[in-house]
Amino acid sequence: MQGSRIVLDNNLASDAAAPGSARRAAAPPARADEVVGTSSVQLATAPQLRGARIVVESLILEGVDVIFGYPGGSILHVYDELYKVQDRLRHILVRHEQGAVHAAEGYAQSTGKVGVAMVTSGPGATNVVTGLQNALMDSTPIVVISGQVFTNLIGNDAFQEADIVGITRPCTKYNYLVKRVEDLAATIKEAFYLARSGRPGPVLIDIPKDITANTTAFSYPDKVELASYKPTIKGHSLQVKRAVELMRSSERAVLYIGGGVVISHAEAEVMELSRRLNLPVTPTLMGLGAYPPGDPRHLGMLGMHGTYTANMAMAKADLIINVGARFDDRVTGRVDKFALNARKIHVDIDPSNVNKTVNVDVPIVGDAKHVLQQMLDMLPDEPPPERAAWWAELREMQKRYPLRYKDRTDCIMPQRFFEELASLTKGRYICSTDVGQHQMWAAQYYPVDSGRKWLTSGGLGTMGYGLPAAVGAALNGTKEPVLCITGDGSFQMCIQELATCVQENLNVKVLVMNNRFLGMVRQWQELLYDRRYSEVGLKYFPDFVKIAEAYGATGLRAEKPEELRAVLEQGLNTPGTVVMDIIVHKETNVFPMIPGGAAHYEILLGPEDDEQRDAQPRELA
Repeated sequence: MQGSRIVLDNNLASDAAAPGSARRAAAPPARADEVVGTSSVQLATAPQLRGARIVVESLILEGVDVIFGYPGGSILHVYDELYKVQDRLRHILVRHEQGAVHAAEGYAQSTGKVGVAMVTSGPGATNVVTGLQNALMDSTPIVVISGQVFTNLIGNDAFQEADIVGITRPCTKYNYLVKRVEDLAATIKEAFYLARSGRPGPVLIDIPKDITANTTAFSYPDKVELASYKPTIKGHSLQVKRAVELMRSSERAVLYIGGGVVISHAEAEVMELSRRLNLPVTPTLMGLGAYPPGDPRHLGMLGMHGTYTANMAMAKADLIINVGARFDDRVTGRVDKFALNARKIHVDIDPSNVNKTVNVDVPIVGDAKHVLQQMLDMLPDEPPPERAAWWAELREMQKRYPLRYKDRTDCIMPQRFFEELASLTKGRYICSTDVGQHQMWAAQYYPVDSGRKWLTSGGLGTMGYGLPAAVGAALNGTKEPVLCITGDGSFQMCIQELATCVQENLNVKVLVMNNRFLGMVRQWQELLYDRRYSEVGLKYFPDFVKIAEAYGATGLRAEKPEELRAVLEQGLNTPGTVVMDIIVHKETNVFPMIPGGAAHYEILLGPEDDEQRDAQPRELA
């Protein structure tokens, strides 16, 4: 470790790396921090343990019950210790290190706990980069432990050496290179604290092999105190008061919620605020499930493939209340055209997010749950405002421009597939998705009933995320099936994790929306590149049923509309891992759609809409 001061209860002092802020700053400020205390559950005699055993015991003391990983030479001492504690700590052998990190993400997102992955040095470590960046952008708390070559070999281009601390500095909340065995326990304690506190995120700990072999007295700290890292939980009372006054006095307000609501378990507070102020609610892709999809105040998802009503409500609002979202480009479209008539309130635990993309009138730094409760406490006990004209306009938009498509009898329409799935599951199962058209249709049509049941790659858009994330979710203690909705392109990114599913006898149901295209790229090429289909047609595609059977899973296929429901029912009711290959219409597009670079009110609707021209104002009146 490097940087600041850590003091252990056994008076061992060492240098320690430390985070500069919740999201890594280019040059972290100097600080004097402490990791202090003696755990009541630690071994009373502070025995001499080798570093590998310290890693394992520290993880157990952090409450970790499952690790996703792949062994190799530099991390073998730790795997040797894992062998001795199989009754206390379960290890899941994935088939690729990227899968380990995505599985840790799926576990973390579905439980709210910190997910853990473990890999070896060199290529093992570099293979986790995509997962770390994915977790960073979606604020997922994970700790990744990587092995490293011997300390005296670092910098010498040793076999399977990579500067993983340097490589992952931009894609972690913080990372560490542990240089002394005495620092291991304190580093792990700090890493877990950083991963789960403030705006959650990924933390990496790189441990040279000799550090896992060396011995020291083991004493695990009780708590972490970091002088320069103090996440703000409660909002500034005067700012909260200003926000409440604006919400009460505005007529055309919209409550815009993101993944921060799910992370902070603020669903009940959002529901209460919406009820008491009669506010329409629209979630982002990461906020799905944070508000009941069947509630009459729910406008549907916001963003590039969100509902017409949700996007136009933002364009016509006089007040936008953003809770736990980033004003990302998939929501704002052209920033210079975004919500020009609206004042804006922004609640976010990460101060670097506030006024980053969109300038707001009332910035509130704090945890969503705490700030929402402050707002509720300040609201007077009075009837909700009627907002009659506003609601009448919104209801008219919902009536004129609902989600719609033309069904066919000669092939399975993708929307029909998702409607049938929703009809059978009622949104009660955990659902992970990959990235592409299937992801957007799932967001539109799958009525997920909890934010912890919706697992998707939002910020990074990682193809291959879905299956390993389902692995992680299936190991969170659930007894019900875990759905993985994927595409024929995405599925092949991490298809090897079928072996993990079968080996662990997981109740994972993989639903492949198979259109023989890289569908979302093809859609853009159709609409924006005059149908110049460049390298998006999957001219060769494997037999997913045979692949499933080769891995030891069950494979099913539906090619005709009359086969669809029976295949879904059979797949959902078959024990173990099942792959359902659903052959859908090849050139169906996801609508609504806001083209890249357009304003957020420049909305393309599908060819089914007779009034499409009326729905595409080039300038907002």
